[in-house]
Amino acid sequence: MNYLFTPPSLDDLIRLLKAWRFWMLGAIFGAMIGAVVYYVAPPPFRAQATVNVDFNLEQAWPYAERTDRQDFYYLDRETRKLKAVVWSDAVMSQLSSEFAIPTKNLHGDKLQLSQPSDGGWHFYADDPDPRRATRLATNWAKAFELYAQLGISDAVELEAQRAALGNNPDNGDIKARIIELEKSSFGINPFIQVGLVQEAGMPVARSIPLSAYLLAGSIGFLTLAVFVVLFIKPKTK
Repeated sequence: MNYLFTPPSLDDLIRLLKAWRFWMLGAIFGAMIGAVVYYVAPPPFRAQATVNVDFNLEQAWPYAERTDRQDFYYLDRETRKLKAVVWSDAVMSQLSSEFAIPTKNLHGDKLQLSQPSDGGWHFYADDPDPRRATRLATNWAKAFELYAQLGISDAVELEAQRAALGNNPDNGDIKARIIELEKSSFGINPFIQVGLVQEAGMPVARSIPLSAYLLAGSIGFLTLAVFVVLFIKPKTK
């Protein structure tokens, strides 16, 4: 028992190096196990759709003396607003009804958003059926584009209504309309532009490649082989 808790000696390390055939065999065996798991229980297919988001920083933040910190704050704030649209109840409910998938399963299990910044937003969808994954990614991107553009349109009208309220501050209809637009616009800046540029045109592949299974199995059994050599005491003559 004490042998297990004693620190490795130089002889132990030498024995480990001499057993290179054993742990190399373990690595190969682990890779084979990883391949078997991949083909017996393969990961779902992953499809991708891309929406281009242009924050139009120069128009939305037209200050010659603005700092990088102010730019970063503006981009981070507007990105969080658009991400809220991506995962909004309206978008998720639409997908849930179209594909008969519970809303709770869409978050994380089926849908993933990558690179939410100024430029291409990548919408990933996972499903055992590659065609269904493609449709899911495309419809998700289209739903985001639709609701984001509606929010931008309402934001433009909101600016016009606020200007009109300045000329007629006692108009109750304008005030009521402003309250409605403040909710429906999601607080999005009217200078933002959103457009679908790729309807799941990328080749559909497994969400996790075979190489990852091979590497995980190889590392796992290689580690196990090393522990076997180090912690199992060899028989003495």
